[in-house]
Amino acid sequence: MAKPLLHGYFRSSCSWRVRIAFALKGIDYDQVPVNLIKDGGQQLTDQYKELNPMQQVPAVTIDGVTLSQSLAIIQYIEETRPGPALLPADPQKRAKVRMICDLIASGIQPLQNLYVLQKIGEDKVSWAQHFIIRGFVALESLLKETAGKYCVGDEISMADICLAPQVYNAERFKVDVDQFPTIKRLNQTLLALEAFSTSHPSCQPDTPADLRA
Repeated sequence: MAKPLLHGYFRSSCSWRVRIAFALKGIDYDQVPVNLIKDGGQQLTDQYKELNPMQQVPAVTIDGVTLSQSLAIIQYIEETRPGPALLPADPQKRAKVRMICDLIASGIQPLQNLYVLQKIGEDKVSWAQHFIIRGFVALESLLKETAGKYCVGDEISMADICLAPQVYNAERFKVDVDQFPTIKRLNQTLLALEAFSTSHPSCQPDTPADLRA
């Protein structure tokens, strides 16, 4: 069986989510970098549009099908591959994981992604900070109720896969994460794990030399 092929960008939080999931499952995969800045954005080419009509990263070719949208890709991996479960067996915990994922993936990240910020223009940093902080206020409140060692209890889940990349984004936009102690604690725990450190934006094939760890 051919290895999965990930089309992504080193510091795309959605691409990083998929890299974390592959690492947690122990899945070997290949990468094709899609530079979101170079040549006006390689994701905007007709060739890439055939892979992902939304012209965003990631896109993953796996088992003869090409999938886009990071959460759909991760759930496919969860449903077709063995290894540590990324969703809890308990229905209420599973719902809480999905709630946290949706809060991040629908309520925070899209408002500060590259396409939106390019439209905002010179106020892009304050715009990104506003929506990240707004989302983190809600997220901190939820995590105080759900968290154990990880976002929901003491087992890694899709919620953790979404959290760490979003904290990375927050730090890029100079958000003071100290004001969110639960988020900060969880992120520190996650970054100490091999699946998160080896998939980190600082050590990808397309990471620029000046941003490498």
